Amino acid sequence: MVNPVGEQLRQWRQRRRMSQLDFALEADISTRHLSFLETGRSQPSREMVLRLAELLEIPLRERNILLVAAGFAPVFAERSLQDPLLGSARTAVDLVLKGHEPYPALAIDRHWTLIAANRSVTPMLAGIEPGLLQPPVNVLRMSLHPGGLAPRIANLAQWRAHLFARLRHQIDVSADATLIALLEELAAYPAPAASPSTPINRDHSQFVVPFQLATPAGVLSFISTTTVFGTPVEITLSELAIESFFPADEATAQALRSMQTAGQ
Repeated sequence: MVNPVGEQLRQWRQRRRMSQLDFALEADISTRHLSFLETGRSQPSREMVLRLAELLEIPLRERNILLVAAGFAPVFAERSLQDPLLGSARTAVDLVLKGHEPYPALAIDRHWTLIAANRSVTPMLAGIEPGLLQPPVNVLRMSLHPGGLAPRIANLAQWRAHLFARLRHQIDVSADATLIALLEELAAYPAPAASPSTPINRDHSQFVVPFQLATPAGVLSFISTTTVFGTPVEITLSELAIESFFPADEATAQALRSMQTAGQ
């Protein structure tokens, strides 16, 4: 069942913490007209649905749902990343992942499912329970599960809090039921001690949350960035992100270069 378009618009407006007056001013329509749209007394045109969805920054997948609820056909396509029409985008992803070596980088979808990774990720996965590496691999589950990376994350309490904050932000933006269930699952995992077991490098901890992983080469310390496509009008590309990890200190950079040399 699809909720009426007006009800969905109201829910998205409230999710963005906007009053009817604020949103009406933003959309350049009267509060009376907005009220009629939300209560179903007026039906929005296709152009109005798309305009309001754009102002509310509704994800493309949910914009299709709004259009269908209003009686219009979806306009945003969804294709596999292997689709020939997305060939240039897939090439761009592969170039970014490859070009980031010897540092680890991976591509994920909206549910944190692993899409692709470069060769530098593989050494980081040693000791993980095989079941967590069976496709589809969920990166958050693999990271925080007791049988995953969690026992080797030196600042687990801090990194866990960082990932939870990101996940909660995604839920606020998308209201995605799968992400809500994922957060509940992750929150049920054993909570780490509040204090990190390894001192955090204060040179960068003042401005970024590091990811510190214990390896045979010592504790490697990373800072991370997230890259997305700038102006996607296709659902798959709009939901794809590249997580790139950079060494936070020279010791980590040298260890990663040595790992790459040893793996060649």
